[in-house]
Amino acid sequence: MLNPQIFREYDIRGIADVDLPDEGVKLLGRALGTFFLRQGARSVNLGRDARLSSDRLRDALIEGLLATGCHVTDLGKVPTPLLYFSVYHLQTDAGVMITGSHNPPEYNGFKTMLGKSTIYGAQIQEIAQIVRSGSLSQGEGKLSQVDVSDAYVDLVASQFDFPRRVRVVIDAGNGAAGPTMHKLLSRLKVEPIELYFEMDGRFPNHHPDPTVEKNLDDLKLAVKQHQADLGIAFDGDGDRLGAVTETGEVVWGDQLMLIYGREILSRKPGATLIGEVKCSQVMYDELKRLGANVIMYKTGHSLIKAKMKQAQAELAGEMSGHMFFADRYLGYDDALYAACRLIEIVARSRKPLSAQLEGLPRTVTTPEIRLDCSDETKFAIVEGVAEHYRGRRPVIDVDGVRVVFDQGWGLVRASNTQPVLVMRFEAHTPELLAQYRAEVEGVVHSVSQRVLAS
Repeated sequence: MLNPQIFREYDIRGIADVDLPDEGVKLLGRALGTFFLRQGARSVNLGRDARLSSDRLRDALIEGLLATGCHVTDLGKVPTPLLYFSVYHLQTDAGVMITGSHNPPEYNGFKTMLGKSTIYGAQIQEIAQIVRSGSLSQGEGKLSQVDVSDAYVDLVASQFDFPRRVRVVIDAGNGAAGPTMHKLLSRLKVEPIELYFEMDGRFPNHHPDPTVEKNLDDLKLAVKQHQADLGIAFDGDGDRLGAVTETGEVVWGDQLMLIYGREILSRKPGATLIGEVKCSQVMYDELKRLGANVIMYKTGHSLIKAKMKQAQAELAGEMSGHMFFADRYLGYDDALYAACRLIEIVARSRKPLSAQLEGLPRTVTTPEIRLDCSDETKFAIVEGVAEHYRGRRPVIDVDGVRVVFDQGWGLVRASNTQPVLVMRFEAHTPELLAQYRAEVEGVVHSVSQRVLAS
């Protein structure tokens, strides 16, 4: 009834019409409710994004949750950060967000909270085991509806009083963030130009994934046309952002992390900051130079949030555009809030966004390179690449394998959300970048052939 592959490292996700049938999602709702109740959690907030399948999944999941005796508060169509916020604001025991995030339109899934922490790893596998066991709680829960968007906007807007009016283009990508961001912008000292703020799960203008540069083409054009100070783009559920400078240059996730980190370190010397394995060495070196305690950690929003609490970090960031602020905020990934922090930095500096990256060493990098690879083979291939390089070169294996070369590095890791291998490379020159990439891709190819043949 449910494809076991949907139970991933830090969420539950699959192709909606194939992997998430109504009866299967009802069963999942009962399994989630059983899991929550075993942990002493009965009140559950539920949000959903704008995807075409989200309403159907909402109905089925609610039926399952109520059948266990959990009480469900339906938040409506909201960005994921509002689901996180609602658990704090309404003081509920758990939360579920129905979202396909940045995946293609046919995908959907569930991000889940227990208390104020996101469920991942062993807990997701525990839910899968409850599904398989059929040992399910029974009860009669109650359903209510609450709109938390005004309370969220009040909290975020109260933090910001920009010293000058910033002209900013924001592309919501027809995702879930548009209506809430519109409310928020009306409370800020900004001159906003809004692109694609209407929720539309078909994503008719471009796919809402700001890590893919072609999805930023309209944003770049609008920034130049309107002579804006910067441009910001959101993903489909509003927990990731991308940015472009006033000249239309992309500011990638590790560069955003560096901009945010510099500002925090100016107020909190020695602060702990967390990056992930795909981030540039320039980011790590510069933040260390500025006095930060910098930790390189695994990719994944649930994993990062857990590490932040353990390390008492002020900020964490990923190449994907997830930015997590414990400094002045609640510690979860919120692209709307992160957008306000970026606007604030530009406003206070009285310089354009491009000036925030001046003086940094210049390296050559690739964007994320995604290779189709089945869920059944991707982890074995990564382990094979790691085995090849151990003893030959320094290897960082906190998440996949980051191979350290003399003047750069190359990364191969298995995505936890899609059937792909993710690669990224950085080097001091284009020639070295090509050399390192060719070498690692050759190893990936040979290992893949061996794994597929076994």
